[in-house]
Amino acid sequence: MNSIDLIILNFNEVRRRSIKVWTSIHEDKLHWKPDTEAMSCIEMIRHVLESEHYYHLALLNRGSLSAFNSPFENRPFTTVHAELEFAEPYRAKFIDTVKSYSEEDLQTIKIDRSDSGYIRDLGDMLLRIAYHESVHTGQLLDYLRTAGVPRIRIWD
Repeated sequence: MNSIDLIILNFNEVRRRSIKVWTSIHEDKLHWKPDTEAMSCIEMIRHVLESEHYYHLALLNRGSLSAFNSPFENRPFTTVHAELEFAEPYRAKFIDTVKSYSEEDLQTIKIDRSDSGYIRDLGDMLLRIAYHESVHTGQLLDYLRTAGVPRIRIWD
């Protein structure tokens, strides 16, 4: 297994566990949030899916986008299944792009996000993308604890 295969495995494992959490959230808790400043559960799920699309475009651009016209914007929040279904073609393109990189690309391609305070090698950036989703999955688990909702076991 090479580095690209491991990165894909990591993306797939992170998403598999995220989906376990996301689909375990009862419909009546999807719009719950711990305070008025926070995202609701469904908003956070959308944020993760939309961010992956943004990051994909940023990878293709080799840096931050000057403008981002999100296909997710102005879509009504309905169900987790609807969010996943809508995001699937974007996810597939993202994974295909990652698969197209070579081992050498992981170190030689630079992703310039100076506007966010960093320039990183492609390999580092890919791991940051997966970490972003992981952090929000953990955040949702905390939401569920705070809301007094049983949490699904993700460590299988």
